[in-house]
Amino acid sequence: MPLSRLHAVQRSSTRSGQHTIWLRYPIPYHWPCTLAFLAARCIPGIETFSEGTYRRSFPVAGQHGVLEARPVSGNRLFIQLSGVPAQSVPALIARIRRFFDLDADPARIAAELARDPLMAKLLAARPGLRVPQGWDACEQAMRTVLGQQISVAGAMTLAGRLVARHGQPLRLPAAGLTHVFPTAKVLACADLENLGMPRARAATLGTLARALLARPTLLQKGQPLEPLLADLCRLKGIGPWSAHYLALRQAGASDSLPLGDVALVKALRLLEGPDAVLAQRALAWQPWRAYAAQHLWASLSDN
Repeated sequence: MPLSRLHAVQRSSTRSGQHTIWLRYPIPYHWPCTLAFLAARCIPGIETFSEGTYRRSFPVAGQHGVLEARPVSGNRLFIQLSGVPAQSVPALIARIRRFFDLDADPARIAAELARDPLMAKLLAARPGLRVPQGWDACEQAMRTVLGQQISVAGAMTLAGRLVARHGQPLRLPAAGLTHVFPTAKVLACADLENLGMPRARAATLGTLARALLARPTLLQKGQPLEPLLADLCRLKGIGPWSAHYLALRQAGASDSLPLGDVALVKALRLLEGPDAVLAQRALAWQPWRAYAAQHLWASLSDN
């Protein structure tokens, strides 16, 4: 039986907003890579990762909710939701499926990428590798700008400061979680300087927040890639790397690949030698260059 976008079994639900859900997905799924990706990018105050379980806070229907997620046997993702009205559960399931890239078609992606010998090798090492997506457009936009030209750890430190200063205190008890991520409306008019980054980058945070307020569908999934990249690059402070990364990580563009990414260039040259040219090699990975990029990033953990 084919999986639907909302293929789930809800086992319990209470009036207090507690929901336990199991989500199924096509196999294979390389969970170690997704979990390592999330663990390295937890924003202090809104996310934790411990003993294979990812937890985060989020706003929902004017309230605050908490998500707990971990893969379990039977090709299922266990989900525990707290503080969530019953009517909000279907939309959250759709968001969670996108966040974990549960609806990818790993067999098709592998069949097409494996025509390239390098990708065949990487696919064998990490079958079912997914491309994790942003929780929402504003949060992912801020993550992307904060991560410009610094390490992942450095970007998460900056994101933690942003949350502590501008996020709303979490309105339900949850160990290790203290806030929800600030909204675009708050960030559009916030003083974002003195976070420990260049002034121009702080200005870009505000620019993106205002752009998302003016056009909430700016990073909507499913739109054509080239017009999206053009729209993003018109925003001051957003260049090709940021535009491609946002397309890949938030708009779900399966063929987006940030050619200027230093880590991707490093990964390719470690695998194929110092003369390898990413732009040329990437032509063979269409239309799944986002998955090829995720494989290259993941391969760096082997060195």
